[in-house]
Amino acid sequence: MSYDASNIFAKILRGEIPCTKVYEDEFALAFKDIHPQAPVHILVIPKGPYVSHDDFIGSAPDEEIAGFERAVGKTVAAAGVINDGYRLIANCGVNAHQEVPHYHIHIVGGADLGPMLAKPAK
Repeated sequence: MSYDASNIFAKILRGEIPCTKVYEDEFALAFKDIHPQAPVHILVIPKGPYVSHDDFIGSAPDEEIAGFERAVGKTVAAAGVINDGYRLIANCGVNAHQEVPHYHIHIVGGADLGPMLAKPAK
């Protein structure tokens, strides 16, 4: 999958679509999810044009990867979920139901999140 510069996160990065910012630095932008799945649901996106985790790890310079990971950590701290726990989720590709073709991390928390995956029906 190639990067589509018209995706919603690219538009947010360019300021064409507003967001509720939680954190921003030279490497990442973090903002509240408009359809939260938990009391805390924040998206963290790198500022570079990466489709998925694989694309990001394979293409981004080391400084950008480290900066993005630090931004995720700073966002977790800003969200106040460190003590009670949180989940980091990166959906990559069709089977994982990645909805936006721009690499992003979901930070979810603020409540008991239950098991990581639903058990399949027998």
